[in-house]
Amino acid sequence: MTTPLLEVEGLQKHYPVKKGIVLQKQVGAVKAVDGVSFTVNRGETLALVGESGCGKSTTARLVLRLIEPSAGTIRFDGQDVTKVGGGAMRALRRRMQIVFQDPYASLNPRLTVGDAIAEPMAVHGIGNAASRQAKVQELLRLVGLQPFHAERYPHEFSGGQRQRIGIARALSVEPELVVCDEPVSALDVSIQAQVVNLMKDLQARLGLSYLFIAHDLAVVKHMADRIAVMYLGAVMEIGGKQALFAKPRHPYTRALLAAIPHPDPARRGRVTPLGGDVPSPLAVPPGCRFHTRCPFAQERCKLEVPQLRDVGDGQQVACHFSETLPDAGLDYSGGLTDAAARRLALYDAARRKAA
Repeated sequence: MTTPLLEVEGLQKHYPVKKGIVLQKQVGAVKAVDGVSFTVNRGETLALVGESGCGKSTTARLVLRLIEPSAGTIRFDGQDVTKVGGGAMRALRRRMQIVFQDPYASLNPRLTVGDAIAEPMAVHGIGNAASRQAKVQELLRLVGLQPFHAERYPHEFSGGQRQRIGIARALSVEPELVVCDEPVSALDVSIQAQVVNLMKDLQARLGLSYLFIAHDLAVVKHMADRIAVMYLGAVMEIGGKQALFAKPRHPYTRALLAAIPHPDPARRGRVTPLGGDVPSPLAVPPGCRFHTRCPFAQERCKLEVPQLRDVGDGQQVACHFSETLPDAGLDYSGGLTDAAARRLALYDAARRKAA
């Protein structure tokens, strides 16, 4: 087996909570990310999904070391990212790039599009001014824009065009891994289809690996090869896209998928809706962190933390009783809403038209 491009093991990010003005004392910690482990293979898309506040974006920034982890290891192409600095870290960052969620805030309004795309190349010392200018024009064509757009400023473009510019900027240094932090959530549905298909085409053409963060399951089903489900800073389940949609093994994954509204009551299955609120990351429940909302929780769940373990079909699940859960009565692989199904059809139609 080949070594995964990205290996994350036991990753943690705890923000200390202190009390006092002069003599401060730590009284707790916000556990934004708490023991996350996963891998991303070469040419693969791993999607991170979960409710808002579960730690997806924090995990993405930890992987790139935009923020420093509290514990855990991050290995990129076999090299421990957490133990390098200076020039070595700069060289690694050339191989790992990010596309941010907000296309309006991610571009400097004072720089022309050409300068924004050329800036990473200048930082990493790639080429001279003439070669960078030629590369900018090539990248603009690659993402569906025109070379003359290089002279314009970000405010002259739509949201979808700005996200294309953000993608071109990320690709300017020829990375191997691109972290996509909800790259289409701020865009209109029709524009989402264009950007998603662009990203898939670029992946096939350039051999990119994606860590794709999203909350829209229609987009995830179209983009991902494997899916990791996060809850309250930890991974609950990891599996291949088809297996996870067809037979989710964790109660939270089932509830997350069952929350997708469906116009046919007969296809809603028999999943009990989740009750209560997500606990605070400042006071994570003991045992299984999901037991306060789980309809199948038992005494063991309150005392013992479940570990991610293999359950077959390439799936890993952090649940003590995943093998004995009752059948939900629904194949989630076909359980998307009509609106989501139309969006998937739109994505496929746009890809066929582009081909």
